[in-house]
Amino acid sequence: QVRERLKKQVVEMKEKFPGFRPGLAILQVGNRDDSNLYITMKLKAAAEIGISANHIKLPNTATEADVLKCIASLNGDPAVHGFIVQLPLDSDKPINTEKITNAVAPEKDVDGLSSINAGKLSRGDLGDCFIPCTPKGCMELIRQTGVQVAGKRAVVVGRSKIVGAPMHDLLLWNHATVTTCHSKTSTLAEEVGKADILVVAAGKAEMVKGEWIKPGAIVIDCGINHVPDSTKASGKRVVGDVAYSTAKEKASYITPVPGGVGPMTVAMLMQSTVESAQRFLEKFQPGKWNIQYNQLTLKMPVPSDIEISQSYVPKPIDQVAKEVGLLPDEVELYGQTKAKVHLSALKRLKNQPDGKYIVVTGITPTPLGEGKSTTTVGLVQALGAHLHQNVFACVRQPSQGPTFGIKGGAAGGGYCQVIPMEEFNLHLTGDIHAITAANNLVAAAVDARMFHELTQTDQALYNRLVPSVNGVRKFSDIQIRRLQKLGINKTDPTALTKEEVNSFVRLDIDPGTITWQRVLDTNDRFLRKITIGQSPTEKGFSRTAQFDITVSSEIMAVLALSDGLEDMKKRLGRMVVASSKRGEPVTTDDLGVTGALAVLMKDAIKPNLMQTLEGTPVFVHAGPFANIAHGNSSVLADKIALKLVGKDGFVVTEAGFGADIGMEKFFNIKCRYSGLRPHVVVLVATVRALKMHGGGPAVTAGVPLPKEYMEENLELLAKGCSNLNKQIQNARIFGVPVVVAVNAFKTDTQAELALVVQLAKEAGAFDAVECTHWAEGGKGAVALAQAVQRASQAPSNFRFLYNLELPVIDKIRLIAQQIYGASDIELLPEAQEKVALYTKQGFGNLPICMAKTHLSLSHDPEQKGAPAGFILPIRDIRASVGAGFLYPLVGTMSTMPGLPTRPCFYDIDLDTVSGEVNGLF
Repeated sequence: QVRERLKKQVVEMKEKFPGFRPGLAILQVGNRDDSNLYITMKLKAAAEIGISANHIKLPNTATEADVLKCIASLNGDPAVHGFIVQLPLDSDKPINTEKITNAVAPEKDVDGLSSINAGKLSRGDLGDCFIPCTPKGCMELIRQTGVQVAGKRAVVVGRSKIVGAPMHDLLLWNHATVTTCHSKTSTLAEEVGKADILVVAAGKAEMVKGEWIKPGAIVIDCGINHVPDSTKASGKRVVGDVAYSTAKEKASYITPVPGGVGPMTVAMLMQSTVESAQRFLEKFQPGKWNIQYNQLTLKMPVPSDIEISQSYVPKPIDQVAKEVGLLPDEVELYGQTKAKVHLSALKRLKNQPDGKYIVVTGITPTPLGEGKSTTTVGLVQALGAHLHQNVFACVRQPSQGPTFGIKGGAAGGGYCQVIPMEEFNLHLTGDIHAITAANNLVAAAVDARMFHELTQTDQALYNRLVPSVNGVRKFSDIQIRRLQKLGINKTDPTALTKEEVNSFVRLDIDPGTITWQRVLDTNDRFLRKITIGQSPTEKGFSRTAQFDITVSSEIMAVLALSDGLEDMKKRLGRMVVASSKRGEPVTTDDLGVTGALAVLMKDAIKPNLMQTLEGTPVFVHAGPFANIAHGNSSVLADKIALKLVGKDGFVVTEAGFGADIGMEKFFNIKCRYSGLRPHVVVLVATVRALKMHGGGPAVTAGVPLPKEYMEENLELLAKGCSNLNKQIQNARIFGVPVVVAVNAFKTDTQAELALVVQLAKEAGAFDAVECTHWAEGGKGAVALAQAVQRASQAPSNFRFLYNLELPVIDKIRLIAQQIYGASDIELLPEAQEKVALYTKQGFGNLPICMAKTHLSLSHDPEQKGAPAGFILPIRDIRASVGAGFLYPLVGTMSTMPGLPTRPCFYDIDLDTVSGEVNGLF
C-alpha cells in the first residue's frame, strides 16, 4: 500500500515538474554481504516507485576523510533529496560512525540518524525532522491495526539509537504511556505483560516469551537473529526477538520474522525520500535558483566606481556557488569572493538543456568606450534581481596593463559592476600570470634550441635529448610524436640511422621567421623592440626580439577557445613558433614543451566565479585581445553557465570592440569552435558616439568633451546613425535578432534618445530600448531585459558568414565587403607570401581573425560613420595555429601599449591599516 501511494505521488511530481525525479543516494563503505543484500532491496524498491537511486561504493581502504568528502559532495548535490550511509562501515581504517552520520545534511538525512534529527524527535518536532525508518515503519504497522495509540501503555524493549530510543520518543509524542526496558531490566516479564503495544528490538533470539505477553497486545518484532536448524540447507534459520509460535496465540497482531518490519523499513526509507523531495519542491522550484539578491541603495550624483564597489559586501562565494547549483567538490575557493569551478561540473550537467545565449556588442566606439561591460552587467542584474530569471554573465578578465595605464579597470561601472572590482582588475586567481609563465617558457625554449643546435654535433644533441639512464635509453612520449611526424616509426633509440638522428635533433629554425615573442602584463613601451643574447655565455648568438602584452599571447586565445583539458593540450602542442629553413612549420610539440605548458595551464582552464553588485553570478575567464585575437571570454565558461541556468535561463557574454570586430569573431570563430548558437544580439549605442559618426569633433580620453556633445543636435545625431544602421545589418547577416541598448548619459536629451530608438527600429532592430543602468543598476535595464526575453523567443536562423573551405583571400574579402563595407581588398607583397605559405603548410582552412582598428568600420580610424567603396589593405597575415585562426594585419598597431604621461596608477593606493585598495580604477 505504501509503495503504491508513493508511486502515485512520484508520478504527480513528474507531471507538475517535467524532468524532476526524487533522488536517493546510498553510500556504502566496504563489501559486506548483508549490506549488499539490504542495498539491493532498497535499489529495487526505489526503481519500482520511480525514485532515482544512486549507489556510491567506497573500498574498505577508505579513510574517514574519504567518507566525509563524499558526504560533502552529496550534501551539496541538488539532485539528491535523500541520503543514507549504510551501516556498519566496513573499513580497514578507524572511522567514527557518529561523526559520519552527523555529517549528513539534516534535510537529507532520511535515515533520521543525525543528532539534529534525533534532537527534534525527542522534542516532539515530528513535522520538522526525519524519523529513523524502522521506528517509522513500526508506527505505520501499528496504525494499520486501527488501534488508537493515544492513552495506551507501550513498552519498548531495547534502547539503541536506531530503533529503541527513537521508538520510545515516537510513541510518546503519539500520546502513549511509554516504558523502555533493556537487557538489564530485572522485571522484564512483568513490564512486558503490561503492554498494550510491545515493540522489541533487543537483538537476542526469542528473548521475549509468548506467556509474558498481554492477551490482545500488538507485538512488533524488530529482531533478526540466526539460530541453528539442521532441517535447513544452510544449517540455520532466521528468528526474531519474540518467541513467535507462542506469542501469536496471545497477540491480536504480530509481525513475522522475516517479512514483517524489514519490508516496512525499506518502504519508510522510500517514503522519507519522497517527503524530502516534496519539501525541496516547496522551497525550490526545479530549474529556478533560490538566490539571495543584494538591494542597491542608489546615490545621486553617482559615486566613483571603487567607492560603490567597496560600499557593498559580496556574498561568500561558496554561497553563490551553492545558489547556482554547483557542488562543493566542483568549487575551489580563492578566499571569500572568488573561486575556480572544476570542469567536472560540465560533465555532470551534460544532459541538462542549455539556456538562451546572448551576446553584447556595440557600434563603432569612441576612444572612451560606450559601456558594453556596464550594459552586460546591467542586463544580468535586471534579468536576475528584478525579473527573477536564472542568468549568468560571462566576461573577459582584464589585463593589468590598461588597469595601471590609461584605460583603468574593466569591471563595468556605476551601479553595474563585478565585485570586488580590485580583485577583478588585479591578479584575480593568477590565470594571466600562468599564461605569462607558459608563453615565456616557449620563448626560452626557442632560443635555447637554436643555441644548442648551433653549438653541438648531431650525436651530442642526440645524447642529451635521449640520455642513458641507468644504462637504458628511452624516448619520451613527446619525442615519439616527433618521430611519427617525421615518418620514423621506431621506438628503440639505438635503431635510428644517422640521417634519422639528424632529422630528429635538428629543428633548423630560421631566425627570421620566428613569430613567438616574450610577454608581460605591464604597459612598457621600451620593450617593443629589444636585442637578446648579449651575454658572453650566448657566444655571440643574438637577435632582435620584442615583448608583447600577455593578453596578446596565443596561449590566451588557446585558453579561450578550448573545450577541455585534452583539447587545450592539443592546441598548445599545435602552436607554430617559426618555420624551419626548409619552410616547414615548427611547433611547440617539436620543441618538446607541450606537456609542461599543459601543467602550467591546468588551473587556468577552470573558469573564475564572481558576482555582480546585485548578487547575480559571473564567470570571469580568459581575456584575448579583440584585434590580433577574437576578443571573447572562454568557451568553457559559456558552456558551464548555459548548463547551470537551464533551458529557461540566460547567459550573457560580451564581445570586444564594435560589432564589426568582436561580434563577427564571436560568430565566425568562437561559435564555430564551441558549437553554440546565439539567440539574441544586444547592440550598445550612445548618443555621444553617434554624434561623432555624424561629423562631430574628435573625442579624446582625458580631454573634456567639445560642446557639440553637451548640447542637443538631432541633425548631427541622425547623420551618425548610419553607423548604427550598418552594425544592425552586420548582426542580421548572421540571422540573429538584434536589440539595441541606448546607453543614456546625463548630457543626452529625451528627443535625442527617442530619435536613436526610432532609427534603430527602422533599420531592422527587433527592438530598441533606452537604458539607465549605470545610474540605477538592474532597475535601469529592466526594459532592455524584457526586450531580450521577447527576442529570445523569436526565430533565430544563425549562419556563418563563410565556409572554411574557401581560399584565404576569399574569406578575407567576404568580411571586408559584407561587414566593413569595402569594395575590395589589396594584399601587400608580404601578405601574398603568407597566403601561399600558410596554404602550403595546410593552414588555409582556418577561420579569419581580422586585426584592424576598432575606431572605424574601415582601416582608417579617422573615417567615421559608415564608409563604403574603399579598398582594404592587408599588409601581412600571421597564424595562431594552436588557437585555430589566421589573422590578417590591417593598418598599423602595437601589441605593447605604452604608459601615458599620467598613468592610472597615480590614483591607486593601499590603506595599510584596513588593507583596502583606494583610488580610481
